[in-house]
Amino acid sequence: MNIPISQSQIAARQRWDAIDVARGIAILAMIVYHFSWDLSFLKLIATDIVAVPAWRWFARCIAGSFLFLSGIGLVLAHLQGWRWKAFLRRLAKIGGAAIAITVATYFAFPQSFIFFGILHCIAASSVLALPFLRLRPALVLAATIFCFAAPWIFTSPALDQPWLDWLGLGTREPVTNDYVPIFPWFGLVLAGIAVAKIVLPYTDALQIARWRAKHSTTRLIAWAGRKSLPIYLLHQIVLLGVLYGVLQLTGPNPMAEARPFIAECEASCLAQNGQAGMCRALCSCVVKELRQSELWQKVLRDDIGPEEQTRISRTAQQCLRQSEP
Repeated sequence: MNIPISQSQIAARQRWDAIDVARGIAILAMIVYHFSWDLSFLKLIATDIVAVPAWRWFARCIAGSFLFLSGIGLVLAHLQGWRWKAFLRRLAKIGGAAIAITVATYFAFPQSFIFFGILHCIAASSVLALPFLRLRPALVLAATIFCFAAPWIFTSPALDQPWLDWLGLGTREPVTNDYVPIFPWFGLVLAGIAVAKIVLPYTDALQIARWRAKHSTTRLIAWAGRKSLPIYLLHQIVLLGVLYGVLQLTGPNPMAEARPFIAECEASCLAQNGQAGMCRALCSCVVKELRQSELWQKVLRDDIGPEEQTRISRTAQQCLRQSEP
């Protein structure tokens, strides 16, 4: 049932624990993903997280949830009028944090530093979203659809210039550890704005606004949601520090160390016979045999000459004979 706009304003004045909990769940999911990514990056596990589609979609869902919630937050913050001081303060915090992430990752991962990740996208989207806060939901939804469709319609080699990578409309994806360009991701901010505009005039919105996290678990998650920015900035420092210490004690996972060799081995095998299952088994066997000899260290250093290549070929032939019925 529709209710007067005054009750929407009452809902907007509330601190929504429900949104804090949702943001807290997103930040916890992000920590889970980054913990797994760190394990893979440091070669503590055999799985290459980046190469697994399910993990990539998990990361995208996390990023999307932050953007969607930021759209809702913008509507709530400015429903009763423009709050420029609070907006600029929030923009400075997020923008400053985004710059800090770029600088830190440039020195830590110079080949794949983050130049337009989730914080950059939230900061830029917060500015781009301002005109949409006063539009009707139907127009915001139309703009949402446009943002989602843009990468399919407007992608062009002319937009492959590095200084245009933030748009997301080039034909190639840049090498970076976190890439959240305007298109299509700004569409999720607009979706959050549209949903908030549609839902706020209804009675249920006021009930959700008044809901309070009373259980210790939900209170902890809500706290994490309210502190999402400092948690985002600090959690990787803690995770990488702890896991690097673990790496010094345990050493890398043997199969993770072998990942580049296995990839090259399987590609060569597939080019010859095209049987993926057999190639995986063959290359795993070759790695197992090589690890028992002094040749393995040369393989890891990529110090393979004609003599070493001959020994590897003989090992592969031996593994192939063993696999034959």
